[in-house]
Order: sequence, then structure tokens, then C-alpha cells
Amino acid sequence: MKINADEIRSTVDQVRHLLHEETTISPALRTTLEMLLLVVTILLNRVGLNSHNSSKPPSDDPNRKKASRDSHGNKPGGQKGHTGSNLEPVATPDEIIILKVDPSTLPKGAYRDDGFESRQVFDVDISVHVTEYQAQILVDQRGKRWVAPFPQDVSATVQYGNSVKAGAVYMSQYQLLPYNRVEEQFADLFHIPLSAASVFNFNQDAFTRLEPFEQWVKQQLLDSPSLNADETGINIAAKRHWLHCLSNDRLTLFYPHAKRGGEAMEDMGVLPLFQGILCHDHWSPYFKFGGNHALCNAHHLRELEWAAEQEKQSWAKSLQDLLKEACHAKNLSSGCPDPQTAQGFRERYRQILADAETECPPPNENNRNGKRGRLKRTKSRNLLERLRDHEHQVLLFLINPQVPFSNNQAENDLRMTKVHQKISGCFRSQEGAAIFCRTRSFLSTCRKNGVSATQALKDLFQGKWPDFMAP
Repeated sequence: MKINADEIRSTVDQVRHLLHEETTISPALRTTLEMLLLVVTILLNRVGLNSHNSSKPPSDDPNRKKASRDSHGNKPGGQKGHTGSNLEPVATPDEIIILKVDPSTLPKGAYRDDGFESRQVFDVDISVHVTEYQAQILVDQRGKRWVAPFPQDVSATVQYGNSVKAGAVYMSQYQLLPYNRVEEQFADLFHIPLSAASVFNFNQDAFTRLEPFEQWVKQQLLDSPSLNADETGINIAAKRHWLHCLSNDRLTLFYPHAKRGGEAMEDMGVLPLFQGILCHDHWSPYFKFGGNHALCNAHHLRELEWAAEQEKQSWAKSLQDLLKEACHAKNLSSGCPDPQTAQGFRERYRQILADAETECPPPNENNRNGKRGRLKRTKSRNLLERLRDHEHQVLLFLINPQVPFSNNQAENDLRMTKVHQKISGCFRSQEGAAIFCRTRSFLSTCRKNGVSATQALKDLFQGKWPDFMAP
């Protein structure tokens, strides 16, 4: 059955109007009817939510269809000016196979050698490399043995090397493979027996080694002029927790906590001392921190879409178009639009919200009926007042080149955590969540600075830090 939201809203408004005019209804019946109307309104609002007008993911959209790409008349594939990546012949191949012409296939005649035509095949040869250390033993005249010292990291008769450790952590923490699949990978490709307990020990070792990195990245975030902040729900031992993220285009820090609000942000150890610009989605605890704030306009666009679709607010569509136009102007500029252009957007912004007062007015104070405090407002009215009261934070991207249009940087950084949850469901322990967060913080930061995850992990187990961490 298809639900016509407009007809239902119209009916609800009519019932509310009749209920307000009816004076013979008992207080108990009036309260019951008001509660039922409220439930209908809440359920109706939920029906109209999707990924375009709320923070719901696209996977929750009913009967969602893959959106077709906008046609620009270009052929599929890399466009003109695109820097592609492809195989290039190497000067010193590992193996050369000479192919000679079969004389029996040639017609009669005299032939001379004219060189070779070359073609190269790139392949992967996966093999295990075993290094044996033999420490010389000397015995003096009294029978005392003197043994040459082994390298400090060679402590057992048989042990895994740093490449095995780095590979296991890479598969587990970066490619998000469950421990059992990491076992299968090593058994099938490398013929190395590797238990889930060993994979966990490698992850724990990486976590311990990365403690100096966590202190370093916190200090770097504190010194950053602007930060993106976001949080998302995670499950740890079947209980609801929150994964907090602070990031910019060079740095990433993840932190798991049982709470979502200010307590977790203080325990993270960055925001209480941060005095730069904090970009976020208007979650109220963030306003306790930072020297200034920038609000995510991607969230505003979705909320304006809802107001235009579900509550037929024409001002919402106008403001949505204005924000998109302002975003395009910022993208075309070297950092920010010129002051005259920025002021023009600001004046249009104020005019749209001023005109919206007529279309979406505040509740009538005469309808208090003895109620105290702030009267209930529609969702569109709440959005209008928020955009009006926080004009500076909404439009800060127009005058500050360090402020992005949206908080998408933090949302992108959190995305792989949602993939991890889809694969594994939850973290089994608080320790496992802490290992994941610190390791992913390191790998995400390395990737942003042009260091591959495999190289970063190999260097980590060899006691080396990436060049970007140098003083």
C-alpha cells in the first residue's frame, strides 16, 4: 500500500484544528487523542526519511535504485588530462627466455640476425624466505662456553619475521579480514601455519609500538588550525559504544568510548586544549570546545531536502540551491570567493530566512493553554531558527580558506569502521577496539601522507617511523 504523506498530514492538521475548537471533550480523551496524533506524526516522519533528506545510509533506502551518472557526452574511462597508471617495461627483467625462429617454418633463402622483439610478463612469485642465524660457540681451556650474541629481536628457536607480522596486521586491521581468514590466507598462499592467537599477538604488539605515534598525532591535531569531528555507534562485547574521530587532510585519530558526549571528548585528550576551528554536525557537546565552530553543510542540505519534500517548504529549496551555489563558488576559487561574492551570498541567505518567517512562522503564543517553557515547533521551524542563529558558523567556509564546506573528511575517515562492523558485527572486547582504533589511526595518517600501509607496518616492526613524523 502506498502512503500519501501529504493527505495524512492534511488530515492530522484538520483533526488538531477540530480538537482545539471542541470544548466538550473530557481532559482524559483530549490527552489520548493528542498522544495518538503525535504518534502518527512521528511514524509519518520516519516513513519519509531516506539517505537524501537525513543521515540514514543509502543501504536503508526502500527499493533503492543505483543512480545513473550524469551524462557529459564523454566516453567511459580516463578523460583527457587524466594521469593513468599502467605497466612499463623494465630494463633488467628477472628472467629472460629466448625464443628462436624454427628454421623448418621458413621459406628457402639466406637470413641474417636482426635482434629481438621483446614482450614482458609481470607476475608475482610468492615464496617463504627462512633466515637461519648460527651463533658461533667457543670453549676456553676451562670448558666455559662463549656464544656469539643473536640479534635482539631473534629470541626463539623458531619465530615469525617482521614481514609476517606486518602482513598479518595489514590483513586484519587494514583489509578487515577476520582472524580465521587471515589463517587461511597464510596457509594457502605462503604455507605458513599461523593461529588466530598469533594474529592477535601481532596486533597487540603493533598497538604497543604505536603509543608514541598516538602522542605525536594528538599534539599535531592540537596545533592544527582546523579539525573535523564526528562520531558513530559501534558494538563492543554486544554493548553500545561510540567511536570518536578527529581528523584533517593529514591526520586521523580514532578513540572508542562508552559515551557519546562531552565525557568521551575530554577523555580523548585533544578537544579540551584545542583552540582552532572545529567543524562538526551541530552535535551540542562540540560547542564546549574549540575557539570557533563551522557547521557541516552536507547535513544542512539533507535537512533542507526533508523540509522541502515532507513539509513543502519552498524556502528550504531556495536555501538548498544557494548553499550548493556557494559551495561551487568556493571550489572554483583558490581558497574562498572574493569578499564581494561572499557578501552577496550572505545577503541572499538572510533574505531567504527572513521570507521564510511568513511561510514557516513560530508557534502562536496564545495557544499555550497553561503550558510553560518553549512551545513545540515543527522540524522545519527548528531548522530555520538554527540556520538563522548560527549564520556565522554555517557560512564560515566563504571567508576562511581553512574551513571546508562540509564535515565529509571525518565521515570518510569513519566509513571503514562501518565496513568492519558489517564484516565482523562487533568488537569482542574493549582491548580489541582500542587496538583497531590506534592501528587504523596510524594507517589512515600514513595513507594521507603518501605512505603505503604495508610499508608503514614493515617499518613499524623494524623500529622505524615514517618521514612525516620527523621533527
